[in-house]
Amino acid sequence: MDDEIEHYEVFVATRAPALLRYGYVLTGNPHDAADLMQEALVRLRTAWHRVANKREPEAFVRTTMARLHVSIWRRRRRETLVATMPEEPYTDHTFDLAELRDGLWDALTALPRRQRAVLVLRYYECLTDEEIAGILKISRGTVRSQAARALEKLRSRFPEPAEPADAGAKEGELR
Repeated sequence: MDDEIEHYEVFVATRAPALLRYGYVLTGNPHDAADLMQEALVRLRTAWHRVANKREPEAFVRTTMARLHVSIWRRRRRETLVATMPEEPYTDHTFDLAELRDGLWDALTALPRRQRAVLVLRYYECLTDEEIAGILKISRGTVRSQAARALEKLRSRFPEPAEPADAGAKEGELR
């Protein structure tokens, strides 16, 4: 029994940062990611003796985190009835975002391998420049220049949207 607890504690100590990053990718919020990871680890602890492949319990935790996130998302997404009609119609931008996401993946795959690796390690894995330099066996300056070049290429492919003309007027009215 003590051996099981020790294996669980070692797993949590070694994999918690990666699970927290996974939670952040799911939720987009560090606080929600921490809550999601904590709940999944509590569930893993109660099911530790039932986990089929104890050498790889991370799959259990990641699946639990994904299912918990979907459950929370579904609860928040339910329709809320209101007494008055909204003044502006609702516009669904889901397809616009999906097209942008697909275009971003295409743009990432078009980058040179080193630039793509630097961006993924920096923004997806949340590593520092020193850690990236160690992994890729390059200098910290090279990491920074590769990231700058990659971001410049992505920005040229996806220019920032222009601010609406009436935004300044509305801002002035609020003052």
